[in-house]
Amino acid sequence: MTSTTPLEFAPDLLVRFTQPDPRTDDADTTIWNERITSTDYRTALATIGDHPQETLGLYLHIPFCPGRCLYCGCNTTVTHNTTRIDRYLDALEQEIEQVASVIAGERDVLQLHVAGGTPNYLNDHQLTRLVEIIERRFRILPETATAIECDPRRSSAGQLELLHALGFRQITFGVQDLEARVQRAIGRIQSIDLVRDVYWMARESGFDSVGFDLIYGLPEQTAESFEATLAAVVDMAPDRVACFGYARAPQQRAHQHAIDIHCLPDARQRSAMFKRAVTAFTQCGYTWIGLDTFALDTDELAIAQDEGRLYRNCIGYTAANPRHTIGFGAGAVGEINGHCLQNETHIERWQQRIAAGELPVVRGHHLSKAEQRRRHALSHMICNLELSRSQAQGCLDQEYQRLASYAADGLVEVEPDRLRITPTGRFFLRELWSEHDAYFAWDRARWHLSRSN
Repeated sequence: MTSTTPLEFAPDLLVRFTQPDPRTDDADTTIWNERITSTDYRTALATIGDHPQETLGLYLHIPFCPGRCLYCGCNTTVTHNTTRIDRYLDALEQEIEQVASVIAGERDVLQLHVAGGTPNYLNDHQLTRLVEIIERRFRILPETATAIECDPRRSSAGQLELLHALGFRQITFGVQDLEARVQRAIGRIQSIDLVRDVYWMARESGFDSVGFDLIYGLPEQTAESFEATLAAVVDMAPDRVACFGYARAPQQRAHQHAIDIHCLPDARQRSAMFKRAVTAFTQCGYTWIGLDTFALDTDELAIAQDEGRLYRNCIGYTAANPRHTIGFGAGAVGEINGHCLQNETHIERWQQRIAAGELPVVRGHHLSKAEQRRRHALSHMICNLELSRSQAQGCLDQEYQRLASYAADGLVEVEPDRLRITPTGRFFLRELWSEHDAYFAWDRARWHLSRSN
């Protein structure tokens, strides 16, 4: 199942398809709006209660961090006040109780994901309480994909053993880059020895899957330094690696102004870094998943993609595919029966709304049946690298023809009943679907509000 990728492709493709220079501000275009109300959310939840057999995914957002990383694009809050975190858990428990009362009864959960912020910034008592809050209202099954994102600098052997004992089976560490000069430029110091020690502690604690997050396009990154990071990661052999591009948006994230834009790689250098990541991982037993993730060939995501059943929701790539995803916490996102929803991002306002008995949704979008079909088809193309005529019919007819025209560039193969993305096309998959980005705004919201561990 290991992806095979070309080592070279025509330079003009980079000119035509490479994304804008990352040193410019990133505009946020979205079809989300603020007309979604607490009543709309409650009505959507009530439809779940009418179908008790439908499974759920749960996304919990823990927004707190002990410090601010300069590259961070997420809505996080720096605090050293344990009481404030306790109050947040109080409100989180109330929110879960309110939602559970509407959907009526315990429900099976296929996917549980805890992200932040820095979830493992919580102390042992708070982590235990968090899991107990969930389990009081939802059924976590032996096959549930239970995942948590952690900062290796906050991890200890005791904490990792506790997380495993609490039922987490997948853990992802925010590594970003292992070069000391890059780490100083982004305000995140964590030596390779620390990362390696934490990785092996997680292995010894018994996690089924240990993953890393990497970022390319960071200040002071060079081809050589990123190559060294990739080599060290491949040597450790995590089960999954997400390799994201640095998203610069200083107008929304003022702390990013502290990064010298003259120290950032340009678009061509960024592209070369990601291309090298693809080569490094796919030559060492990893399958390239979707846009920017790599999984060992034995991983369930790689198997699901090989069988054409990989799915993508606001939590990420999954083989579980729960029917609905519910978000809990300030800024959390979810999707219920075509309703894309996001909670109030400001912690105090989120708490106030819960205290007033409101479901704290602040914005969203209700996808029509046609829009749902459209996004499902595009998601299938991103995940499983194909788009059938039957999927496109009626909702993506023009796009199907446009994508077919890229066969001349070697980006797709046209078959009688479907289009397939070629190995070269994999490198431009984001650009091929970027004009439809609005239909995945919930996914971008999840990233901007929850990946800074």
